[in-house]
Amino acid sequence: MIIAGHRGAMAHHPENSLESFAAAEAAGADEIELDVRRTRDGVLIVLHDATLDRVALDSSGHGMPPVAELTYDEVSAIMLDSGRPVLTLEEAYRATKITLQVELKDPGCVEALAAFFDDHPDRAARTIFTSFHADALERAKELIPGIPRGIIVFGHPSAEEYPEGIPALLRRTGSDIFHCGWPGLTREVVDAMHADGHPVRGWPMRDREDLERAIALGIDGTTSDDPALARSWYEELTGVGHGRR
Repeated sequence: MIIAGHRGAMAHHPENSLESFAAAEAAGADEIELDVRRTRDGVLIVLHDATLDRVALDSSGHGMPPVAELTYDEVSAIMLDSGRPVLTLEEAYRATKITLQVELKDPGCVEALAAFFDDHPDRAARTIFTSFHADALERAKELIPGIPRGIIVFGHPSAEEYPEGIPALLRRTGSDIFHCGWPGLTREVVDAMHADGHPVRGWPMRDREDLERAIALGIDGTTSDDPALARSWYEELTGVGHGRR
């Protein structure tokens, strides 16, 4: 089972920070999940929220406009709880060696990502795009077709939420991987996805019971705030040691 470190190892270090990413790699995570947005002047940064409010070290970053409305110089002038400014995507790649699961938080960042990978083609080989935004993945399919994609949903949806159906949603977004929250995720759903050639990843991985459920469902991967702990649960429950993929 692939275990991705959620924003690194955010159970122990500030999310989306160099320390968090290093801890995830040291813990044997197979991938690191991180969030990408862009500044007004097109710099790709690693940030979950639309604003700096929650992660600013002090009140200097509170009440500022969304980062999409600020220049990189304005954003990087604010110290985060990591004690550093916000990371750029390039800094995240330079600091890591394993696959990065790059979640597209802002659909408007896809054009900047296309330019980034034109300039850094070597980074593409260890990248997976994910998003809750189908339009962002559609645009990535068009502009950066060589990088695998995965749609994220909160649970196995009803026909009212996705009237086109999940198979059609996967085709529309060119998604290779189906990232699904636990509600409505059954062994039958997982088996059907596998039959169609789609790996399934369940989330979130908060406790041992979640991992027991993941194993019972037969999913292929998950995301954890504490990848070392998740890996230890997996090895205890299955007897399978870690072999990095």
